[in-house]
Amino acid sequence: MSKDASLAGLPRLALAMGDAAGISPELTAKVLADDAVRSAAEITVIGDARVLAEGARIAGLALDIDLVRDGEVPPRRTPGRPLLVDLQHCDPADVPRGEISEQGGRFATRNFLRALKMAAAGEADAVCFSPFNKAAMRLVTPGYEDEIGFTAEAIGFHGTAKEFNVLEGLWNARVTSHVPLKDVAALLTQDAILDNLRLTHEALRAAGVARPRIAVAALNPHAGDNGNFGREEIDVIGPAVDAGRRAQIACDGPFPADTVFVRAKRGDFDAVLTMYHDQGQIAMKLLGFEAGVTLLGGFPFPICTAAHGTAYDIAGKGIAHPGAMRNAMLLAARMAHRNAAASEGPAA
Repeated sequence: MSKDASLAGLPRLALAMGDAAGISPELTAKVLADDAVRSAAEITVIGDARVLAEGARIAGLALDIDLVRDGEVPPRRTPGRPLLVDLQHCDPADVPRGEISEQGGRFATRNFLRALKMAAAGEADAVCFSPFNKAAMRLVTPGYEDEIGFTAEAIGFHGTAKEFNVLEGLWNARVTSHVPLKDVAALLTQDAILDNLRLTHEALRAAGVARPRIAVAALNPHAGDNGNFGREEIDVIGPAVDAGRRAQIACDGPFPADTVFVRAKRGDFDAVLTMYHDQGQIAMKLLGFEAGVTLLGGFPFPICTAAHGTAYDIAGKGIAHPGAMRNAMLLAARMAHRNAAASEGPAA
């Protein structure tokens, strides 16, 4: 950590600018102008000064940040003042706004990779990125599946990492993610569910929840109705919940998926572990589309972004709501701060 950041007690956050064709430039500008975000972390933005300037223009903001060209010695850091590392690799005039494009995907890919490398090298404590589009990323990296696989390859990570959706007071984790719905049941095993219970428990604790309470959703309608609508609850999910309890995880279920979020919303649980992607995503986005955060948990450092996408339909209009991106930055900073405190141990 830099001398100035250490004196301020701030975690170091690498913020990768996302797809230049969507709302990412203006969202980046808006969070960089947010006093709460600026005071929560020492922020290093990875991108292009021209794209950020265009985002600030769209947002109607005059940004007060430092700038360094790629390869130059950065200036002395001042707490509360972000730094842009200008890679000089994207002219916004060359990016077709509001469309999936190779230019937008290449810009986001390079920025994200640079931010990940910074964190892996110990130059940042957490990574955030403003939204990018998977189809645009695949135009640059044909084998691109999702951010978890990309991150694991980029930093040489061989452990288990998962995607979480986070609202204030409620998390969603899932056992399967970016797979066809027809394959879900075959991928559900007791070990897979138990591994995700452990990871969810650990991620919530890292975010400051002392004893996370986790609800486990059923796969079938009415939780299988005692086996009438399927036996996954009896043969797989229920035994995995029992194993979680034996591992000292406060978990319960399986509960019918159409009511479990009602209980979670009223405060009965801190997280819901669902069996597949949309089982949880639909509920979470209805509960807080403009506030939700996506966390990539399980990596050596937290990685956060807004849970919504690039919103090509409103790109350039200056109306993109910064709430989710703001929450992502604050969550990443909070988790990085707790990680640093945990690694330092108790004061001598």
